[in-house]
Amino acid sequence: MTSAALPPSPAPPLAHRSSSWPLAWLWAGLIVYASLHPFGPWRWPVLLPGQLPHELLWLPVQRHNRFDLWANFAGYLPLGLLLALAWLRAGRRPLGTLLQALLFGSLLSLLMEWTQNLLPLRVPSRHDWLLNSAGTLVGALVAVLLLRLGVLAHWQRLRDVIFVPHGTLGLALLLSWPIGLLFPPPVPLATGQALERLLVALDVWLADTPLRRWVPLPDPVGALEPGAEVSVIALGLLAPCVVSFVMLRRVRHRIVTLALLLLAGVGATALSTLLNFGPEHAMSWLTPPVLPGLLVGLGLGLGLAFVPRRLVAALGLVALTLLIMLVTQAGTDPYFSLSLTGWERGRFIRFHGLAQWIGWLWPFAALLFLLIQVADPHRIRAPAPVP
Repeated sequence: MTSAALPPSPAPPLAHRSSSWPLAWLWAGLIVYASLHPFGPWRWPVLLPGQLPHELLWLPVQRHNRFDLWANFAGYLPLGLLLALAWLRAGRRPLGTLLQALLFGSLLSLLMEWTQNLLPLRVPSRHDWLLNSAGTLVGALVAVLLLRLGVLAHWQRLRDVIFVPHGTLGLALLLSWPIGLLFPPPVPLATGQALERLLVALDVWLADTPLRRWVPLPDPVGALEPGAEVSVIALGLLAPCVVSFVMLRRVRHRIVTLALLLLAGVGATALSTLLNFGPEHAMSWLTPPVLPGLLVGLGLGLGLAFVPRRLVAALGLVALTLLIMLVTQAGTDPYFSLSLTGWERGRFIRFHGLAQWIGWLWPFAALLFLLIQVADPHRIRAPAPVP
């Protein structure tokens, strides 16, 4: 029998590149950070009289308040959702996807709970492991439900119409930007404090060498001038806009995205203030420089909406560099530093790494994304966006 007479084999499930993979790995890394923070002091666990070392593997039962219970469940739900979305879009079957996501989340949680035995400031708990596993499973079930309802297929068609190719990292950046604003920054929308921490660490490392005087340390108590603060807020809003404009095909989609990013930035900042100071102070961050900064950012964003994508990427490199340099010079006042203790040592310790590291590193990841767009002319071909 010739090959032409053979019946056609069924086509395999269509696989797509998904931004869920980088987001899933990012979320897993942040879970590790939040679970093991503050990473010390490390010590071998103290065994109770008659207790054998292997009995530590059977986690104890700890009592938690309602907030901790929901935090354990909600912290792993996005991980299960993202892992399942990534495997489903790669062509995996739903049942296998559910089992894989549950196994990954459950083993990650179990490893974190066991490791907490070595940290006297953290308390391992069997309830935490069960709630983490349940959150992973529910997240994976939501992904399968989205597949059954046709939402994933509809999103792929919508993505092909709205976005240009090679936008996986860009979409991950856009989705993570509001999370980075949840850890209170020194200036609203001012992400990118990693350079300040790097300079301080470099100063400590070079403490006994002549090179120390060449380290440009920021002023720890310095305050930005009102004009500089307006610039930081405007650039902070513009930063995710340039990332999205590089990927969007049409002007109207850019304008809609600009409005959505403004709402996301304001909403995330208000939520951060609400969690930190209480509902009655949710909008207390709206100081006099904030509104002019937002208006300037909106004006610049509207202007960039009509600019070709490669030029947007080049201008975005300049904007992000300015944002990082200005944020590095923005010192924190003692009241701001005191308010962060509620995040670093109190009930928000589980969100400490989740939001802080995204806020610190987000502009640097955006710089890398824009550099890739500028360096590779095949990624950005159209001379200008269409209406």
